Amino acid sequence: MPGSGSSRRTFVKFLAAAPLLTQIAARDLYAQAATAMGVGAPQNVYARLGVKTVINCRGTWTYLSGSLEFPEVSQAQREAGEYFVNMLELQRAVGRRLSELTGAESGIVTSGSAGAMSAATAACMAGTDDKLIWQLPDTAGMKHEVVMTGGRSAFDSAIRLTGAKLVLAQSPQEVANAVNANTAMIYTTNLGEKLQQELAIAKERKVPMLLDDAAGIPPVDNAKLYARMGIDMYCFSGGKGLRGPQCSGLLLGRKDLIEAALLNSSPREGAVCRPMKVGKEEVIGCLTALETWLKIDEKKLYEEWNARIDRIRKLVETVPGVTTSTYVPDDGNRYPTLRVKWDQQAWGFSISDCARELRASDPIIEVLGADNPSLVTAVREGNPNSKERKGPDHIELVSMTIKPGEEMIVGQRLRAVLSSAQKKAA
Repeated sequence: MPGSGSSRRTFVKFLAAAPLLTQIAARDLYAQAATAMGVGAPQNVYARLGVKTVINCRGTWTYLSGSLEFPEVSQAQREAGEYFVNMLELQRAVGRRLSELTGAESGIVTSGSAGAMSAATAACMAGTDDKLIWQLPDTAGMKHEVVMTGGRSAFDSAIRLTGAKLVLAQSPQEVANAVNANTAMIYTTNLGEKLQQELAIAKERKVPMLLDDAAGIPPVDNAKLYARMGIDMYCFSGGKGLRGPQCSGLLLGRKDLIEAALLNSSPREGAVCRPMKVGKEEVIGCLTALETWLKIDEKKLYEEWNARIDRIRKLVETVPGVTTSTYVPDDGNRYPTLRVKWDQQAWGFSISDCARELRASDPIIEVLGADNPSLVTAVREGNPNSKERKGPDHIELVSMTIKPGEEMIVGQRLRAVLSSAQKKAA
């Protein structure tokens, strides 16, 4: 009989989703009863301001406030806030602790990876000379060129604002050719073989290299790997996978360069990176985040993340014509991620349509689609290295930022949105 195979597959998918659908029905019945009795959840600090919170299936985007701190981080910050401390002394002590944890010679806590980029650049240009530190962003008489691999990015202003001049290089050979007497630093986001090649060039030419791996944790071993590789400086975001304070980051590496980065930063008055302030709470919180990660059973954590998106998968696959797959990115943001796909043209329902409907939901649901609400559009328009990309044929849901229990809300809502679109197209 025509379509019998498809019908059987649909039945099997409904069978797999049945326990979840039962849970959803029970939860909705409870919510209706609570409403009828006048029982409601207390308002949170955002609701009191008229700001809606978000179910974040998009990942650790800064415009969506990064990630959620470990409970240990919040507790450590509360304790840190009860005392006064000399910030320079604190940063140097944290540097010693970071060395113990990672094998790097030292480290400091910065205002995100962007703050680490600025501090590292200033360190390579001005060093620890107070006259030069005060002179920046005027780079007269200093090595002031930064060889930037892979072309410009949306974040390179963190380098340029120190007064440094970008020299763009696409290949390792171009990196080698770009290094000259004015080169202060090589900046890269590359990993794997390209990173190895660029590192060899940096060592041969005796030019410091900064590896920006903002989304490089997890795995937490990257904090040790880059020290073992002998990379001069490397940085991570504190408010993404590390699950520290949103306005923090880690800059690790050579002790002399880390000390220079500190002297070019807050709290030093007159330093170009003085505005990139981190408080004692962020410093202690970011350190605590790394310490917490080093105690975590990553295998168990990934099992929990996988189970979360698997529940969403089972619900949305009950919609005819919807297909899913899961993967873990290998170049950062390494979290189990669910891809959800349908025939956009046949349905007359695009990825953007779906993202817009979910964003209009109550509660708001954010997924990874084609848009970037936080991008300064001129970055793309004015960048000769930026190429127009074909729009994605799927949406993605990132497990790490979905709180336990939220996957049921997401699965139910996404199923409803896709089911409605599919029925209209049928």
